[in-house]
Parts: sequence; structure tokens; C-alpha cells
Amino acid sequence: MNSSTGILSRLTTSSGINYINIGLMLISLVASYILPFEVFLFSYAVLGPLHYLTEISWLEKKNYFIKSKSDIWIFVLLVVAITIGMFDRQSKINLFIASFLFSGFVYALVILYTQKTAVKLLFVVLAFMASLIFSFNKYPNFPFLLFAIWLPTIIHVYFFTGSFILFGALKTKSASGIISFVVFILCAVVCFVYIPENFGIAVTEYGKKAYSYFKLLNSSLYNVFGFGNMSTADDALYYAPQALAIMRFIAFAYTYHYLNWFSKTTVIKWNEVSKQRMIIILLLWVLSVLLYAFSYKIGFYALFLLSMLHVFFEFPLNHQTFIGIGKEFRSRIKK
Repeated sequence: MNSSTGILSRLTTSSGINYINIGLMLISLVASYILPFEVFLFSYAVLGPLHYLTEISWLEKKNYFIKSKSDIWIFVLLVVAITIGMFDRQSKINLFIASFLFSGFVYALVILYTQKTAVKLLFVVLAFMASLIFSFNKYPNFPFLLFAIWLPTIIHVYFFTGSFILFGALKTKSASGIISFVVFILCAVVCFVYIPENFGIAVTEYGKKAYSYFKLLNSSLYNVFGFGNMSTADDALYYAPQALAIMRFIAFAYTYHYLNWFSKTTVIKWNEVSKQRMIIILLLWVLSVLLYAFSYKIGFYALFLLSMLHVFFEFPLNHQTFIGIGKEFRSRIKK
């Protein structure tokens, strides 16, 4: 009994959690090589909703890392507009998805430094106007790709996750934290360096159909990485070696992003909520998984707004993390 208690206490230390996360990274990477499409679809449908619900609950407890909790209503309005644009492709709102995301990202930085409503709204308007001037609404312009496609997806799950790992390692001066950050980077590199042919299990017809809602992410990354010119209608997206490399990276990034969140429960304590709130979270999670099981399309549409909300609500924390990384590096340079 004492032996098992000692092992558990070591695993819940900062170093123990870092080593657990290294293991989770490797598991996510191996699984992504074997079943890239299905691993992503499973993670997105099962782990994703629980992550959204628990993170939003935790952010609410932390006041969303902003000075005034009422500031989040701008995020809500922007997310509602984006959701309408996604579901109604004929509406003009669809043209401004990148602008809404850019405006929300800028707004999240502004509200960290000012409480003046006029200043906040001014920056939102200026950011939106700037996005129109620089043609953020035109595909495949780089600003459109950056904010409409990559920011709420691969930037959120990979680059922001990496920033949390790095900041935690720098702040605690943890060698195991730095090792975990290096492994995190190497896992992504491996996806593009080791590209075996005829490896893993081919995607099923169900997988192809379910993944149709995410294909624009793959084709945009395929093109920007210089692999060629691939459209979402190109079936090679499911079997070409370089296309599979991108899919492995996406599957790894999403799967580890979710596992990382749950592995740090004892650190950030997102589970410390009232019994009533936890029951509601679990019931909503079960309902979400059932929707995906019934129809991936219905699950995707039903959970889209919640997914996008958790991305926007995290923006202030993302900014604070990068500010914190900058401060840590500056303090080391001064020393």
C-alpha cells in the first residue's frame, strides 16, 4: 500500500507529470501513424467535447484571465457570427470569418491592458477594418489561411499547447519540462521526416465521409508546405504519402492536445467544481458523444459553437502565456 502511494505521489509531481506527458506524446504519435484519420476522428468526437466543457468551466472560475468577465460577450457575439457563416454558406457573413477571428484575437490582447469600453471597441473596429483592407476574406490569401483555417485548429492545438509546455518549463526551471518540450517538437518533425509508404491501416469509407468537414485544413497545409497543389476534392488527400504525413501531424496534435489537458488535472485543478456542475458537464459530454455516434455530421454541427467558444475564451490566456515566455527569456538574458 505504501509502495503504490509513493509511486502515485511521484507521478503527480511536476516532473512526474512531465514524464507522463512524454509518454502520452509518443502514444499519440504511434497511434497517428497507424490510424491517422480514425485516431483524429475519435479524439475530436470523444475527447474534444469533454475538453471544451471542462476548459470553459475552468476558465470561468479563473475569470477568463481578464480584468472584467463581461468582456467575454464580444467573444460570444463573434462566435455566433462565425457559426452562422459556417452553417449558412449563402449569407454574406461567411465572407468575414477570418476577420471575426482576427478581431477576436486582437480584442483578447487589448482587454488585458485596458478597462475602457471605448478603447476596447475602437480596437475591435480597427482590427476588423484592417482585415478588410488586407483582404483577409479571400481564399487562399495567407491572412485567410492563418486566421480562418489555422488559428482555431492547428495553431490552437499545437502551437498554443507548445507555448504552455515551454512557459511551464521556464517558469518552474524544470529540466523534465524542457525535455518534454523538445520531445513535443520532435514528434511533429518525425511526422514529416519519416514518411513510410504503405504503412498503417487505410482510411475506411466512413472515415472519409466523416473527415469531409476538415479537408480544407489538410489541403491548405499540403499546399503551403510545398508538396504540390491539392484541392479538397482530390482523393489523394487520403492516401498520398505527403498527405498522410500532414494527417499524422494533425492527428498527433489534436490527440495530444486533449490528453495534455486531462493529464494536468492535479496541476490546474479543473475538476474542482461543485457536484452539480460536474454532473451537468458529464451529461452534456455523454450527449455530445451520442450525437457523434449517431451522425458525425450532426455532432460536428451541434458542437461547432462550443468548440469555437473554447478557442476564443482561451485567447487571453494564450496572450498571457506568450508575454510570460518573453519575460522569462528577458530575465535570463539580464542574468
